[in-house]
Amino acid sequence: MRIFYLTRGIILNSILMQKIYKVSAILSLLLFLAVLGVTFFINLESAGPFLIGSFLFCAIAFRAYQRLKGIAYTVMIFGAVTTALYYPGYFVEYNGYKLSGLITPLIQIIMFGMGTSMSVGDFVAVVKTPKAVIIGVLAQFIIMPILGFCLANASGFSPEIAAGIILIGCSPSGLASNVMNYLAKANLALSITITSITTLIAPLITPLLMNFLAGAFIEIDMVKMMWDIFKMVIIPIGAGLLFNRLLKGKSSWLDAAMPVVSMAGIGIIIVIITAAGRDSLLEIGFLLIGLVMIHNLAGYLIGYWSGRMFRMNERDCRTIAIEVGMQNGGLASGIAKEMGKIATIGLAPAVFGPLMNITGSILASYWHRRPPIEK
Repeated sequence: MRIFYLTRGIILNSILMQKIYKVSAILSLLLFLAVLGVTFFINLESAGPFLIGSFLFCAIAFRAYQRLKGIAYTVMIFGAVTTALYYPGYFVEYNGYKLSGLITPLIQIIMFGMGTSMSVGDFVAVVKTPKAVIIGVLAQFIIMPILGFCLANASGFSPEIAAGIILIGCSPSGLASNVMNYLAKANLALSITITSITTLIAPLITPLLMNFLAGAFIEIDMVKMMWDIFKMVIIPIGAGLLFNRLLKGKSSWLDAAMPVVSMAGIGIIIVIITAAGRDSLLEIGFLLIGLVMIHNLAGYLIGYWSGRMFRMNERDCRTIAIEVGMQNGGLASGIAKEMGKIATIGLAPAVFGPLMNITGSILASYWHRRPPIEK
């Protein structure tokens, strides 16, 4: 009898959720139509609440579809960014406290979570497959920085905004790339190893690349940047590794909580940066989005064929493509904040984050339906 009631409860809950998803889809469509109507008959400035609501209900509706579920979070980020664009005053300062001060602690929390999910065993792949790891790390710190430099020079943007494009290219890959590699049926162990190594050497490599490539745009204090990245990356990851080693098997609650905390943290960071750089973003928004999209897609393409050039198998080529194309936008935002340029240098990382999640989800879904066939 108890099993019957439990089963009945699960079925009723499922039916309720399906109704919620359906209603959310209808509301999202109606609100989007309202956006078009208000924009046409009044102006775009008055359509803000309708557009925000449309994004919110669209994200809920996407949860009902397996193929769209992966980008529901990104749609919510778009809703949050839209809120920041329409009402920036709420996300710049609160009772005299500048909310940009939250960025560094949030990055440290995210990096701590990354450390708790890592162990020494993750680096065994370096010994087993050094070729793939070396190619992946080199591709990460050669392809994207050069692409960023070329796009920054061609953009015609102010020096600080152009430097932000180079900064996102000089950053390591992030945790999102591991998720996308898992969905793409790529080499997850290789993905984790590349992400870990590029993140750990970022305090040295990123300032060197920024000084070499962005030095003509802005003044780079290499020593300060090294320390800023060290305190945002190495210290919290080291604490996470220690936490994992001492409490291994006793912190399952943390494993479940950290992905949610990380996603929320990245969302807050993007909203704060968008609010701070609202005026610049509205002025150059479409061009910046276009250049960031080119940067991201070219990273996938060149990353994949760099693996092919070295005769790597299909799974490893997919891994390199995603690792190269997806950067740690949160870390780049933290660096921009520490430089005191969150409203300019921080714009490209803020745009890159949501876009790469959309393109990464599409690419991962495409590859997921086409499992690699090795000779």
